[in-house]
Amino acid sequence: MDLFSRTWAALRAAVAAVPDSDFAQPSGCRGWLVRDLVCHLVIDAQDVLITLATPASSAVTHDAVTYWSVASEPPSGEDPLDALIVRLAAAYEDPALLKFHLDDVGSAAGRAADLADPGMRVSTQDMVLTAGDYLSAYVLEWTLHHLDLVAHLPSAAGPPAEGLARTRVVLEKIAGTAFPASLPDTDVLLVATGRRAPTEAETAELGELAARLPFVLG
Repeated sequence: MDLFSRTWAALRAAVAAVPDSDFAQPSGCRGWLVRDLVCHLVIDAQDVLITLATPASSAVTHDAVTYWSVASEPPSGEDPLDALIVRLAAAYEDPALLKFHLDDVGSAAGRAADLADPGMRVSTQDMVLTAGDYLSAYVLEWTLHHLDLVAHLPSAAGPPAEGLARTRVVLEKIAGTAFPASLPDTDVLLVATGRRAPTEAETAELGELAARLPFVLG
């Protein structure tokens, strides 16, 4: 729960510090500019609010790891929601309005998370999780999208180290094996999720695991 708050606060602070002119820069998400990514984060914050306000009485079906579905191909950008986000982001025109909306809805999502009972069962996407597991799953979401935000903004602050470490642990559980200890967390996350191709040295380090990449999470 605390790590959710720290990674979310760090991501929102990083967005707030991005100069308006950089909202037209590419992000680490294929086909999305920085403004598109920030618009997606607004939708994410809304999802957090909706889920925490949707209690469930049935048995838990998923946890922070099984919440994630895995594909082998990155998004093409043709998904209707992905296309909608691009149009919605462009409609803001002034990056200050997009920043304000993220700060407004994002702060509310952060407060709702702080107030949530970790053991409360919530429902989302036909899954039932405890609120604690749901928010733990979002540590991965915030961390990967923080990497996406700063992918082409070298002066921007990156995600917290503890968020990187936790996200690596989740990816290793999804993969069913550990990534080489010699590879730093950031490089593991970028390569394992298909955000960049591995170098020859990394491919050698990964061994047989390299043939299973990427793990595209959704």
